[in-house]
Amino acid sequence: MIAVHRDVELSDLGYGPFFSTQIDRLDRPDLVPARIAADGPGIYPLLGCRAPLGELSGRLRHELHETARPAAGDWVAVADNEDRAIIQHVLRRRTAMVRRAADSESTAQTIAANVDVLCLVSSANRDLNLRRIERYLTAVWDSGATPVIVLNKVDLVADVAPMIESITSVALAVPIVQVSALTGLGIDALRDRVGQGTTVGLVGSSGVGKSSLINRLVGREVQHVRDIREDDARGRHTTTRRELVLLSGGGVLIDTPGMRELGLIEDEGGVDTAFADIAGIARHCRFNDCRHESEPGCAVQEALFAGTLSAERLQSYRKLQREIAAVDRKRDPVLAANERRRWKTITKEMRAKDKVTRKWS
Repeated sequence: MIAVHRDVELSDLGYGPFFSTQIDRLDRPDLVPARIAADGPGIYPLLGCRAPLGELSGRLRHELHETARPAAGDWVAVADNEDRAIIQHVLRRRTAMVRRAADSESTAQTIAANVDVLCLVSSANRDLNLRRIERYLTAVWDSGATPVIVLNKVDLVADVAPMIESITSVALAVPIVQVSALTGLGIDALRDRVGQGTTVGLVGSSGVGKSSLINRLVGREVQHVRDIREDDARGRHTTTRRELVLLSGGGVLIDTPGMRELGLIEDEGGVDTAFADIAGIARHCRFNDCRHESEPGCAVQEALFAGTLSAERLQSYRKLQREIAAVDRKRDPVLAANERRRWKTITKEMRAKDKVTRKWS
């Protein structure tokens, strides 16, 4: 349940020139800014205005497609009153973390909007997965937010150093914060990243302790946490929707439900940023369009053979690229047709090569 904060300052909620300029350009003195406090099926909890709830105007209900509809963290312009506001405009997002909807091959779903820092929460006991971290980093860089890796439940392992070394190998320069929601270890270091007017999102798999971390950061129980399972020492997933939580210092937290999968939907440079080591090596390839497979002068293959690049990391890089390309083909029939023609040509060439090989063998 979202608590109503009618006296909160807009600046504490993250309202600044990027959004105020958009409000001014509307030239509608009857409208005021408000922030979407949680996802809703049509009725949205609001912060920053008098009305605790808002609903889309008739025009927006017909005009906005799914990903353009308000999500937790969005700023909107509303016709305000005491009971229910009417949302007249959804302001342009500064950042947006988007994933492929779990039940679709090409439909986008907004996870959180206008987040400054996105914390990728992993558990130190049994949840650590480097390939998942690479995937999350790619999505966060694409969103426009700044990633931070949070390793929770470090109290459950005797030696965390090997884990930090492994994470660093894929995180590159992304900060890593070690915490324990149970003991409070590292919470102050995490809290330092939630300054006044800063919006911080927490994303991760079910049971990694996001709700427990929020309770620690807020200083009281605002998110219910179920009992720990005895068989794997993990808290059961409890968050069921994305919602904003206010901190006394003026920052905003966005908790998200645990995600079993994070399907990528587009690439705005996130893959090359998350895999900056591979992108840097690739700049030395002989050909600009090198696929890093069997082309002559491929610097990536040379690094692979030299042992300075792991096969697992290169495989992960390629997998994410293929996944995004597949989504693009689903969205673009022309691109899909070109891809089919390309593979048809490759297949013909392979068959012709096989015939020649059999003839001379």
